[in-house]
Formats: sequence, structure tokens, C-alpha cells
Amino acid sequence: MQVVYSPVHLGHDITTETYMGMQIPANEVAERAERIRAALDADGGFPRLESTSHGEAPILAVHDPGLVRFLEVAWSEVRAQGVDRPFLSADTYPNRRMFEGMSEAAIEAFVREPVQIGGRAGYWGLDTAAPLVAGTYPAALAAVDVALTAVDLVLGGAPAAYGLCRPPGHHAARSMYGGYCFFNNAAIAAEAIVRATGERVAILDIDYHHGNGTQQIFWRRGDVRYVSIHADPDADYPYFLGRADETGEGAGQGENVNLPLPGGTANEAYLGAVDHALEAIAAVPGSVIVVSLGFDTYGHDPIGRFALTTDVYHEIGRRTAALGRRLVILQEGGYDLPSLGENARAWLRGAEGRPFDRLPVDAFGASGAVDG
Repeated sequence: MQVVYSPVHLGHDITTETYMGMQIPANEVAERAERIRAALDADGGFPRLESTSHGEAPILAVHDPGLVRFLEVAWSEVRAQGVDRPFLSADTYPNRRMFEGMSEAAIEAFVREPVQIGGRAGYWGLDTAAPLVAGTYPAALAAVDVALTAVDLVLGGAPAAYGLCRPPGHHAARSMYGGYCFFNNAAIAAEAIVRATGERVAILDIDYHHGNGTQQIFWRRGDVRYVSIHADPDADYPYFLGRADETGEGAGQGENVNLPLPGGTANEAYLGAVDHALEAIAAVPGSVIVVSLGFDTYGHDPIGRFALTTDVYHEIGRRTAALGRRLVILQEGGYDLPSLGENARAWLRGAEGRPFDRLPVDAFGASGAVDG
């Protein structure tokens, strides 16, 4: 299996994030991708290539042009407006209750993109968990190119390809960034496959958090089935979406399948959800699955509350590939740095039908995952 990677992600150099009003050490850091890259290189069975440029057109097929333009100029506006901050985060968000009692026409007239950059970040943003720096926009573009290069490999005949996307993407909606995500890599990949093949596409999202952005983008679409296994949104981010009764509308009715699970979910229960998800995908036609692959389901992840072990990722990869469809596998979350390389190796080797044997030590000198 070929691995697609871009060093441009290193420019999205984040050291802190804001959580419930406090600055904390960032979770979505460059070392995440570098840990995975190093482990796959050390494996010897994952030839690596750099992504190729695909331009803006595939992004604009999914995202609002206004969001794209904002992300393109945001950092230059930070500097032009004399905002003395190491990163950009929103000052105010347009909570819907701000406009209670107004007609839809009035809201449309009054809710305009502000001029001040802190307001603009709130206009296009979801939360304070996606700090923006000078290298963010190039890194987000590069992550899309990683995803689309993986698509090219699979449509060119490869049974599977892995895109080491950073920043991740599944929280980014058509007109909104947030949750560490700027462009929705998986949605852009799925749209590109639909347009290239005319086939239905399935997205299997196995990140710990619900992919609210992917759900929103395809909510009324009948040509993309979105199936997500994730934490119960009553207890975990993104809180407002991800419940089992959210099934789509219009042409998309029934095409959105949410499988929320409680905190503490361990291997056996999770594998049961995986089987349910794969049954939902097998029930519709199509030859390609886009996998939103997160490892924040791991038992030691700092922002997840599941209890999966490294060996179960091998089995999940095996079961996903056993469906017999081609796989475009794109990296989403996963924030326990010492385990990331081995967890990725386990999943990808499972998808290839290769056994999993641990590397004795990762390339950063830390012991690999020790469970299971």
C-alpha cells in the first residue's frame, strides 16, 4: 500500500489551543503525522510518495468560496490589522439566539461577514480548537492534495492507498472550519470519486468524534452514504450533532448512519459497531470506501474515552478490506503520540492482509504501544 505525504503540514505549527477558556498544550501537533510517517517508513512495506497539486476546483466543489477566501487571507489580515497574537482564534461567534425574533429576511440582511479579523474568524469558525497560523492555509491545501493523490492511486487501479492528511478534516462543514479541521479532506475525496466514476461512494468514519462537517455536506445527498462510529454527543464534542436519529433529508434520507457509543467502549463492543457499519455500507452499491481513520479511540488517548487496544486496529482494517471494495484511507484524529505509529501500522497491515508484528522502538526513541 502506498502512503501519500506532504511536508507542508509542518508549517501548521501549533503549540497551544484554547479549551473551555484556558490555553493548554496543543493536541493536534506536527509530531502526530511525523510519528506515523516514521513508523510506516520503518515498516518497509509502505512505499511513500509526495502529493501532487490538484488546484482549488475540488475544494470549491465542496466548500463555500467565502470560506476558502477567508482561510487564504486570514493570516495576512491578522498582520495588516496589527493583531499581536501568535495565532488567530475568534473573538465572537454568531450564536443563533443573538437573532431570536428576527425574520429570516432580517437575519439574511444583518448577518454579514465582519471586517475585523477576530469577528471574521467567528463568522466562519465553529470553536476555539482550530488556531490559525501563517502556515495553516498552505497545510490545509496540502492535506487536500494528499487526499486527492490517494484517490488518484485508487482510481488508477490500486486496491487501497493511505493519505497521511494533516490537518484533519471531518469537522469542517461547507461554510465552516473548526475542531482542528479547515477543509474536509474526506468529503472532497468522496466528491471527486463521485464526479470521476458516477458511482455511489461510502464514507466510513471511525474517528472518536462525530464528523459533523461530513454529515452536513452530504445531508441531502443520495450518492454518498456516510456511516460514523463515534462517542455519544451528549457527553463529547461536537455535542450538537451525531445522534442515531439523524438520518438525512430529501434525497439523503437514510444515507446518514450514526452509531454513537458510550464512554469506556472497548474492543468487543466496538467491533460489533464496525460490523453494523460495514453492513450499512454493503447494503448500497459502489466500489470505493473513503475511510476517515482516527486513533483517538485508543485507550490512552488524551481527549478520547474509549478503550481500544492496538491489536483491534489490525482487525478493524482486516474487516473493512474484507468487504471487497477499494479503500481511500485518510488520517483524521489520534493524539496519544507514543502509540500513533504502531496503531496506524496495525490498521493498514490489517487492511492489506499482512500480520502485525510490533516495531521494537519507534523512530522518536519512545516505546511503542504496549497493550493487546
